[in-house]
Amino acid sequence: MSRKPKKLLNNPNDVPAEQLEGLLYASGGKLIKVDGYSGVYRHDIANDQVVVVTGGGSGHEPMFAGYVGQGLADAAALGEIFASPSPDIIIETTKAMHKGKGVLFVYGNYAGDNMNFDIAAELLEEEGIQVKTVRVTDDISAAPLSKMSDRRGVAGDMYVLKIAGAAVASGYDLERVHEVTAKANFNTRTMGVALGACSIPQTGKFNFELAEDELELGMGIHGEPGVRRQKLTSADEINGEIVERLCEDIELQSGDRVCVTVNNLGASTYTELLIAYRKVHQELQGRGIQIHDVLIGNYCTSQEMAGYSITIFRLDDELQGLYDMPCDSFAWRK
Repeated sequence: MSRKPKKLLNNPNDVPAEQLEGLLYASGGKLIKVDGYSGVYRHDIANDQVVVVTGGGSGHEPMFAGYVGQGLADAAALGEIFASPSPDIIIETTKAMHKGKGVLFVYGNYAGDNMNFDIAAELLEEEGIQVKTVRVTDDISAAPLSKMSDRRGVAGDMYVLKIAGAAVASGYDLERVHEVTAKANFNTRTMGVALGACSIPQTGKFNFELAEDELELGMGIHGEPGVRRQKLTSADEINGEIVERLCEDIELQSGDRVCVTVNNLGASTYTELLIAYRKVHQELQGRGIQIHDVLIGNYCTSQEMAGYSITIFRLDDELQGLYDMPCDSFAWRK
């Protein structure tokens, strides 16, 4: 008898709407729902600011709506589980809160998101709303460095949103917000490891299969293929390889400053995450890399997928100054 996913839910078709309703209650009035659409925006947006709109499929909570708040995104357009929001959701979410100073779209680099956000941007431009876009491309498993624009956006979205929101709070105009947000994306790298599958609530089935004695290095957050599947081994061996691949890809040098995230994909324990960070810290310290800040926990999940991802965000003086600014959302308070 094959194993099936086990979730404590109501009607599986209502999952995106019900989790969003729960988030709205939890925000204590700080988030406002877009009337008739699955989008949310901040209650306290300034009248003369650039606005940052993010979004993507539900099922990765707290990404994306969990990063709507002071010093982060101003709004999020949400699709069904693992599915892009439609252009009309993106358009109505943007129109609900734009302030005439332009809009920056920040979202993960996936075909459906690219298509729908591009359609929305084109239609908004026709209405006189200026839109610029940064697609997050931090997943080094998805394509070689020479094809960085083909890479997926995963947990690194949070760093890119942090810089975008801080740039807006600093009074940057749209051109400068876009420029520094693109720089943040270029300086962000992620790689993950999966030990067990995720599932979409409506299907009642796992998205892929991994044997009890297997792991997959570099698997994507929807179950996209990684770099290899292998037998289980030690945490230090896998985490050491991930750090080596990340450092090589971003060309870290002794003396560089970084932020690090160890992100739970859904079903891993803090025990595993802390053991992973132990090795990350040792490897970076041994390379003479300065660790400016560390985040360990649930930042971009994939339902009940077992495993985690490691993200390195390289800083320069401008990025560090923006990173250190305060932020306040459901998922991140600084």
